[in-house]
Amino acid sequence: MYLTSSFITNNLPISTKSHYQISQKMSTITSSSSSSSSSSPPKTSITSQPTTLPVRTIPGSYGLPLIGPLVDRLDYAWFQGSESFFRKRIEKNQSTVFRTNVPPSFPFFLVNPNVVAVLDCKSFAHMFDMELVEKKDILVGDWMPSTNFTGDRRVCAYLDTSEPQHEQIKNFATDTLKRSTTIWVPTLTTLLDTMWDTVESQLPNGPVSYLDPIQKFLFNFLSRCITGADPANSPDISENGPARMTRWLGVQLLPTVPINAFQPLVEIFLHSFPYPYFLVSNDYNKLYEFIEQEGKEVIERGQTEFKLSKEDTIHNLLFILGFNAFGGFSIFFPSLLSALGSDKTGIQKRLRDEVREKAGSGLSFSSVQEMDLVQSFVYETLRLNPPVPLQYGRARKDFELSSHESVFNVKKGELLCGYQPLVMKDSKVFDDPETFVADRFTKEKGKELLNYLYWSNGPQTGAPGASNKQCPGKDFVTLTATLFLAHLFLRYDSVTIADGSFSGVEKAKN
Repeated sequence: MYLTSSFITNNLPISTKSHYQISQKMSTITSSSSSSSSSSPPKTSITSQPTTLPVRTIPGSYGLPLIGPLVDRLDYAWFQGSESFFRKRIEKNQSTVFRTNVPPSFPFFLVNPNVVAVLDCKSFAHMFDMELVEKKDILVGDWMPSTNFTGDRRVCAYLDTSEPQHEQIKNFATDTLKRSTTIWVPTLTTLLDTMWDTVESQLPNGPVSYLDPIQKFLFNFLSRCITGADPANSPDISENGPARMTRWLGVQLLPTVPINAFQPLVEIFLHSFPYPYFLVSNDYNKLYEFIEQEGKEVIERGQTEFKLSKEDTIHNLLFILGFNAFGGFSIFFPSLLSALGSDKTGIQKRLRDEVREKAGSGLSFSSVQEMDLVQSFVYETLRLNPPVPLQYGRARKDFELSSHESVFNVKKGELLCGYQPLVMKDSKVFDDPETFVADRFTKEKGKELLNYLYWSNGPQTGAPGASNKQCPGKDFVTLTATLFLAHLFLRYDSVTIADGSFSGVEKAKN
């Protein structure tokens, strides 16, 4: 998830202190990004630890050609489901590292579905060591959607850190994010007020699904903040932008997304082949034209300061806006709300009390950074429900990969695959790992656990740079989620959420 900005509003002042703090943080990231391409990133604390563990052959099997991948695909997407798929193989192989196949596969995908699964925190951490793995064209595994979807070019997410344009584009994204510090909070709070006004107006008619209002809010907020383009200036995009973006994302990713309903029709008709770009070409062209027309300031900076072509700038902005930001937040924010709605421990009162104690005269980056419980709630949601569940890395060379219990020899070219929802339930790292513990990441022990929170393509304590693939907006993602919850509990004493819908709100008593 990348988060960047240029659009300027001024409805809620941000304190000088908070602006300075975030600007300094982003300056540090930008500095490291521009200088890191010539040096290797430090290994994580896990992968750099010496080990005397026994060496073991990687267990598991790929099965017979064609048949093995097909059986694994059906188990993953239909018979077992993704998490059960990996759990059963851990039990069978008595190891969190093993060989298996992941979708997509036969019949119409020219891919190699063979992977080495890495499903504990220690083995999974190797995927972020750029000396050991490369990330070229493996965002969703060995298969890559056609570049037709991204203007016939490989955007930054598909570039390895060794490719020169990776540094250009990532530095551009990081710089754009840095520039957003003066507008992030007022833009967010203004648009959230609009969203909640709309929800409240509809509640007398019954429960209101939160997906549609959240996606409309996110599209408007992120469009302004990432591209400097206001959807209000385009009647078509204002009305249809979220749907256009969702269709563009869906057609690319549908072959890899497990769907439990309507089987076996889903496997036969939705998971057996990639989809052609022409199905969403009109949607993408409309979004491109919108950015081209309304995001001129950001586009010009990409060209003049970062030496990107106009086309490279726009297509990368669209991918960051659509795939990284809009797509990621469209999963993440509903997860936050679901966690609120399913809680039986009284967490809403505890969150509300902390927000009102720390908010002072209003919301700012500095005020939400004082909200330890709210931030922990955000981190715990990311632990159990990471927006991007699967991570991949291809071995740059032969190397020894360690789990908690064994060492395995990985060969150059082998594809590693980590399923984050299971990795983040590693019982050797997290106590009571299957349970949502709202204050897990508070106090000294909780802060230490952030070293093992890997939702952002690296640890939460990591520093994004041009020589790694960690999201440059990772801190803004968590701050934005904290702001979202803080705004909610300044406006409401409580909210009632069930089955993906708001069913009631209790306005704050002044």
